[in-house]
Amino acid sequence: MHQEINSPFRYAGGKFYARKLIIEHIPDHNYYIEPFAGGASIFFAKPKVKENWLNDIDKELINCLTIIRDYPNELIEKLKEEKASKERHHYYKNEYKPKTKLDSAVRWFYLNRTSYSGIMNMQNCYWGYGDKYSMRPENWPRNILRTSAKLQGTKLTSLDFADVIKQAPRGSFLFIDPPYFNADQDKFYACPFKKDDHFRLEKILRKFSNKVKFLMTYDNSREVRELYPWVEDMHEREWNYTINRTDDQKNGTKQKGSRYKGKEIFIVNYNSIRQEPLFEIQQFATQIA
Repeated sequence: MHQEINSPFRYAGGKFYARKLIIEHIPDHNYYIEPFAGGASIFFAKPKVKENWLNDIDKELINCLTIIRDYPNELIEKLKEEKASKERHHYYKNEYKPKTKLDSAVRWFYLNRTSYSGIMNMQNCYWGYGDKYSMRPENWPRNILRTSAKLQGTKLTSLDFADVIKQAPRGSFLFIDPPYFNADQDKFYACPFKKDDHFRLEKILRKFSNKVKFLMTYDNSREVRELYPWVEDMHEREWNYTINRTDDQKNGTKQKGSRYKGKEIFIVNYNSIRQEPLFEIQQFATQIA
């Protein structure tokens, strides 16, 4: 049974607004893998299949997902008295000292839900909550419970992406969402992704391209195109998205609801032109002609 839900996290570079465009290219499959899960928007939006595997090098992120999967009620209990405030954000960021994996998940979840764009690099993890657009703490329990239900039976690991791709069973489908090739991504993510990692990714995908199918989202750049001359196809895609800002963020801006365009290429190693959509997502940003 399909349950389409949103990611439990706010996540820089997440694919929430591109979900329909991506899912339209996904072929039928029985084993689904995300080597760079992040907010895992595609996993949460698409139907679950027989086997599902989410991986991310960020151990704190995977720990939080694991606690949500295995101990949702305990996490809810720890968060039940929380309010979204600058003071509590400062406390969890600078003073709170987790003693258990549950404590670590409490800290990660609170900061993620109250930080600007869900940026979890502590150097750039700033208060970014607003009642008009952020999920309120009283709704966190429902979010945690529905996420836990979707995660049941899902494998969660914190491995290097190359190990995941090597271990992927034959016939698997991989949705691959690495950091952009040309981006100052060290500001956003807790775990840096170096230029050499982009080249390692290309090498391992080329090696196992006959074993698995993959759809990879990347910045539409000359460097990326030159790295993947061997793939089946590259689809240029564009979508609208909005960044909401609070009035009291670090730069003091009062700008709210700024509209932007996401521009990427979808790199596939299979013929994805005539893929039947797995299902329809309502309320999505449409592709720009």
